[in-house]
Amino acid sequence: MRHTSSGLRARLHEIIFEADTPGGRLFDLVLLVAIVSSVLVVVLESVAAVRARAGPTLRTLEWAFTALFTVEYVLRLVSVRQPLRYARSLFGVIDLLAILPTYLSVLLPGSQSLLVVRLLRLLRIFRVLKLAEYLRESNVLAQAMRASGRKIAVFLLVVVTIVVIVGSLMYVIEGEEHGFSSIPISIYWAIVTVTTVGYGDLAPATTLGRVLAVLLMLTGYGIIAVPTGIVTVELSRANALPVSSQACPGCGLGAHDFDAVYCRRCGAKL
Repeated sequence: MRHTSSGLRARLHEIIFEADTPGGRLFDLVLLVAIVSSVLVVVLESVAAVRARAGPTLRTLEWAFTALFTVEYVLRLVSVRQPLRYARSLFGVIDLLAILPTYLSVLLPGSQSLLVVRLLRLLRIFRVLKLAEYLRESNVLAQAMRASGRKIAVFLLVVVTIVVIVGSLMYVIEGEEHGFSSIPISIYWAIVTVTTVGYGDLAPATTLGRVLAVLLMLTGYGIIAVPTGIVTVELSRANALPVSSQACPGCGLGAHDFDAVYCRRCGAKL
């Protein structure tokens, strides 16, 4: 009995998580079509004219897609040896978020609009279509972002320090009579200015305030280039190692090294 159960789980895992077999490829392609169709239903329902004509039909389709994705989510949990690990993984969380809004809409009307998060599930297309080159490049990008993390954190700390100091100075220079009614409001103006967004809801009126604003604007142009340079350097250092499209039978994690024998998350044999 246990052997039969184990064989069924292995078969389910092969179909649901792998794209190397005809059954697995067909399952994932049908799933991608369903994801796109469900998001299209949510988008159409947000249009008042369409909702007035086909509201009940769209809501019926929405619940049908939710039921389909709920069954699929349960099957994913059943087909791995460590379902809790999969549930806590990136794709596990995204799969759960893809079905929760519809159920929440029973208690909180309007929350079904959050179903557009289902588009994130299209990230599976890299594995479904066996785009190994894209998997490898995404691995390089992730490696570069991880390597850049500390540098960007230090950079952001410097930016925060600058906007707090400049915001405080603008509060002292301009004062409440010119709209800078508090230090938080002045810091908001500094952030808008240093990022070169410039909403225009606040503007300095004094000469000294305008000089400080010009200096902050010029600083903003230099600041924009810094994180780009940091990530670019790390991208040039990253090594594009081959990546396998095989998913772990234990927790469902994919994108392992091409020569990996064991899962890097749970240690299960691939």
